[in-house]
Amino acid sequence: MKYLPINKSLFTENRKKFTAKMHGGTLAVFNSNDIYPVSADGTMPFAQHRDIFYLSGVDQEESILVLFPDSKNEAHREVLFLRETNEHIAVWEGAKLNKEQAFETSGIKTVYWLQQFQTIFKQMMAEAEGIYLNTNEHLRADTTVQTREDRFIIQVKQDYPAHQVHKSAPIMHQIRSVKEQIELDLMQQACDITEKGFRRILGFVKPGVWEYEIEAEFAHEFLRNRSKGWAYTPIVASGKNACVLHYIENNMQCQDGEVILLDVGAEYANYSSDMSRSIPVNGRFSPRQREVYDAVLRVKNQAQQLLVPGTMMAEYHKEVGKMMEAELIGLKLLDQTDIKNQDPSWPAYKKYFMHGTSHFLGLDTHDVGLWNVPIEANMVFTCEPGIYIPEEGLGIRIEDNLVIQPSGEPFNLMRNIPIEADEIETLMNQK
Repeated sequence: MKYLPINKSLFTENRKKFTAKMHGGTLAVFNSNDIYPVSADGTMPFAQHRDIFYLSGVDQEESILVLFPDSKNEAHREVLFLRETNEHIAVWEGAKLNKEQAFETSGIKTVYWLQQFQTIFKQMMAEAEGIYLNTNEHLRADTTVQTREDRFIIQVKQDYPAHQVHKSAPIMHQIRSVKEQIELDLMQQACDITEKGFRRILGFVKPGVWEYEIEAEFAHEFLRNRSKGWAYTPIVASGKNACVLHYIENNMQCQDGEVILLDVGAEYANYSSDMSRSIPVNGRFSPRQREVYDAVLRVKNQAQQLLVPGTMMAEYHKEVGKMMEAELIGLKLLDQTDIKNQDPSWPAYKKYFMHGTSHFLGLDTHDVGLWNVPIEANMVFTCEPGIYIPEEGLGIRIEDNLVIQPSGEPFNLMRNIPIEADEIETLMNQK
């Protein structure tokens, strides 16, 4: 891996949090992701399933974690099954984890080779009354493609129909949303790498540059700082492209007088950063661009003050909507007649600010978490208001990554990334 070793105490503590919420007499199984084919013998780069990584730190394919805290066999309370390494694999792919390295990574003492799984798993299931299965229950998940986890679930239900089935997802959503300090440090590294990329492009952008050239500058800086690259598909959207929320083509030339909306973030050790900034192609905002930019920044600065323990996200988003409504009236994009005649289910401000303001952030960019309970300390959220005006060819979004504190305003992991319009202009015009 490109990233430096992570203290295994993180994964030991994470397993304790999960097993503390399990029913008695049950075990839980977590599978690695597949390596997905493209065509011929081509594949996508391997990306580990975040849940098995969170619980073990193991970052390789064909791995299985079993947690069985009530097992009478102490050696079977935490078990890793790994693909056995050999000289042939070492030559063609690079050596996989051996048992000692797996312990150093995960803190799990019992490590078996994958070919032993069926035999040992059968012994464990004979003792267990139920099993936790790990389905993808993210509210925005696309579950069209069958995963390694899906195939395992089908097989388990066929082979062990008398066992009680429980869901891992609610537990994972709860415990993953509250970060340990080691996780926050890793996320800070991801944000710091993103900062380096942003500062690099501030001196690079000028009229005539292409969106994909800006993307390349970010990628260079990310990779040279131990990131695997993007935490998510990057958005480099100039002019009217910025009004397309998930514009990812990045294939247009940036013109004098336009603003570029950048929504990019580096990953580090599988942890995400998620930054949005909006910068003028020629290094100077026009008066109207500056007016809209400052309005978005005011909403962000006011909104983040609401991200304190006890806040309900549904109420938070309503309050941010009121802030945005006031700014849009000030920008003469809305008037009191629009407000009076608005549909409560789709308020008038949604014409220019149609997405949510905040989402959980962590191992996934849109991280798992529970939306119907109050937020608490050490959760991490984005704060990303925006105003999109297609008729003006202008879209502005500003986004930081915020750690909820026990009291007071959140801690900004992106506090060092330039955000004020004056600072951005100054950095873009340095010789």
